Amino acid sequence: MTCLQAALDAGADAVYLGLGELNMRQMATRNFSRETLPEASARCRARGVRLYLTLNSLLYEGEVPQAEAILRFAKPYVDAVIVADWAVVALCKRLAIPFHISTQLSCANAEAARFLKEQGAVRVVLARECTLEEVASIARTVDIEVEAFVHGAVCVAVSGRCLLSHEAYGCSSNRGECHQPCRREFLIREVREGAGADAEFRVTPHTVLSARDLCSLPFVDRLMAAGIASFKIEGRARNPEYVKAVVSAYREAVDAVTVGTFTPMLADALVARCARVYHREFGCGLYYGRPGVGQFTDTDENQATEKKLYVGVVLNYYPQAKVVQVLIHDRPLAVGDAVSIHGPTSGVVDLRVTALRQDDRVLERAERGEWVTFPCAERVRVNDKVYRRVLSVEEMGVTSDG
Repeated sequence: MTCLQAALDAGADAVYLGLGELNMRQMATRNFSRETLPEASARCRARGVRLYLTLNSLLYEGEVPQAEAILRFAKPYVDAVIVADWAVVALCKRLAIPFHISTQLSCANAEAARFLKEQGAVRVVLARECTLEEVASIARTVDIEVEAFVHGAVCVAVSGRCLLSHEAYGCSSNRGECHQPCRREFLIREVREGAGADAEFRVTPHTVLSARDLCSLPFVDRLMAAGIASFKIEGRARNPEYVKAVVSAYREAVDAVTVGTFTPMLADALVARCARVYHREFGCGLYYGRPGVGQFTDTDENQATEKKLYVGVVLNYYPQAKVVQVLIHDRPLAVGDAVSIHGPTSGVVDLRVTALRQDDRVLERAERGEWVTFPCAERVRVNDKVYRRVLSVEEMGVTSDG
């Protein structure tokens, strides 16, 4: 719910979410449930934001009744369902639920898009392998809404059709359970007959299979000119500050293109904003050609320029004074610190601590176990989590007894 609120506050026009069943992020800790879907729907509708349900796994025999039960429950709360299996297409048509075609179906040409429209699809999320020119051609040729991924992790295989995780761990990417072995370190051993030890080579972490994260901010204007109806940002398995930073950056970019103020300088600034949160090295995906130069990278490590350190929780908020009271559980807090407060209703609230008080005492620093108050213009809620934002090169408080 915190990620959802962050997306709404950052200016998303629509949100995809899963219910923990039959979707491509089943392992995500932030999946919703049947109990929380009505509230999520109410929040979106209060903002005029569309809510889409992810039901985009391939179904095995015996799972169709489960999918139908999900659809019947979700129908009053969602605006459309994203699908990757023809059985779910049939169910949506039978139940009169609008549906979008997932990128898992790999629609990569106008003829396929035209056929999918004939089957009742209102939108198609194109295959991530499409180039910018191909996207524009499909959008221009076929009278169907076209959605395209613009930001987030890129699978080294055709998404959801990689068997590496299933082979290594027994966890299928098609079931939303991918353990991402492609992102890990590998040991290559020479096998030979005769005396002597076999040669071994340890491949530098993440150099073989790990693709760069997609970042389309520098060419958002070209994507909009191509006729794309919706930009899709990967975010459901990410943290709230990622959702807020990335969604707000694309919101600003789209608005700037619309009013004619989009410039390379603005794009650079927005890329830098996205670089503050978790990401691998950025790339442009396959929009500029297959296989393209630089689609693979020598790092899969977090490239964020900022990290967050847990401080404590909100004890109270005083709306008239616009002051928050925080109990410090872990790391200390000082005047001048950059703070981020996360909560399922509050979303993500960023601010800088300008003053600290304990009743009448004015403090420069508060330690673990203390409570403290400081100004906070936006309303936050009891039990919201409080974090201190620091540069990634700053001392993280790691200790060693060696």
